Amino acid sequence: MTSEPTPAYTLYGGELSLYTGKARCYLRYKGLDYRELPATREVHKELILPRVGAAIVPVLVTDNDEVVQDTTDIIDFLEARHPNPPVYPAGSLQKLVALMLEFYGDEWLVMPAMHYRWSVIDQQYSFIMREFGAMSAPDASEEEQVHLGEKLCAPFRGSIPALGVTEETIPGIEKSYRELLGELDAHFAQYDFLLGSRPSIGDFGLIGPLYAHLGRDPVPRELMERTAPNVYRWVQRMNNPQPCSGEFLADDRVPDTLMPVLERMCHEHLPDAVDVVAHNAGWLEQNPGGSLPRVLGFHPFTTGGVQGTRYIHSYSQWMFQRCLDHYASLEGEDRYRADTLLGSIGGLQAMRTPVARRVRRQPGQLELVEA
Repeated sequence: MTSEPTPAYTLYGGELSLYTGKARCYLRYKGLDYRELPATREVHKELILPRVGAAIVPVLVTDNDEVVQDTTDIIDFLEARHPNPPVYPAGSLQKLVALMLEFYGDEWLVMPAMHYRWSVIDQQYSFIMREFGAMSAPDASEEEQVHLGEKLCAPFRGSIPALGVTEETIPGIEKSYRELLGELDAHFAQYDFLLGSRPSIGDFGLIGPLYAHLGRDPVPRELMERTAPNVYRWVQRMNNPQPCSGEFLADDRVPDTLMPVLERMCHEHLPDAVDVVAHNAGWLEQNPGGSLPRVLGFHPFTTGGVQGTRYIHSYSQWMFQRCLDHYASLEGEDRYRADTLLGSIGGLQAMRTPVARRVRRQPGQLELVEA
């Protein structure tokens, strides 16, 4: 009896993992030959820690034993191999918007995602603990999985104050998220995806938090289904796509229905990103040639009209640079159209942020180093 051939790609992660959801949806949309395996204790010990250097998922492994970590790197690695149909729009304005919304999903929507998982844990305790335990030990009994989940989830539960989720900020986080759901619901009532009938890199950025946490955990899932059914249907489309189908809107058009979402990002998220760039530059000035720590202290932020304090996440500059670099590359009519859009949503000044100290990811590791 012959064994089945090894798929071209193996994705190690889990259903409860925010960033695994982003990579999984991309692999499904591209119709790629892959399998998904849980990131068990053995996988962490034998593969992830030795090859990546940190206990983080997802991790993509090719049939040639290449290892890729970080969902943006995973998608770009696969786009180079499987370019058609592209998930980066060719239109300069659509690409800018798609990059901005990928950044928003990856970095800012983690806050409501983590709030709605851990601040209401008493209402979904068994589900969450079983999920954590099942990813690590899929063959264990349900009771054993819950017990294991209680141990494994401690670092995540304890991280939410650093993210800015506190008793004082929760009303603002919930207000902003509910308003965002309403804005996205109005958009998805008219369009299958953000920029037409094909998912873009922006859709893949948003699906991470809007599936694994906010569209799957019992409490936020009920909220989404009840108040934003079109968003919930988009979540289902992202997870069950027609591979390689659809088109971006013609003439580089950005729907008016996205303007409230982009305006929310510009007013809440981009001030945080701009301040991170400044703090990173200061640290690198004092530590030339060093690897940036993941956290550089704390700074103020505002969401839903409520101010709080959250950690300075140095990594977010790496994602922000993708937006800044694309904007900086625009000339002539493309620059004029971008400036007009950014001016209307309050993002023009942020997109002109000077980057005195560029950063790059260290290949295969979490460290950021000066470019």
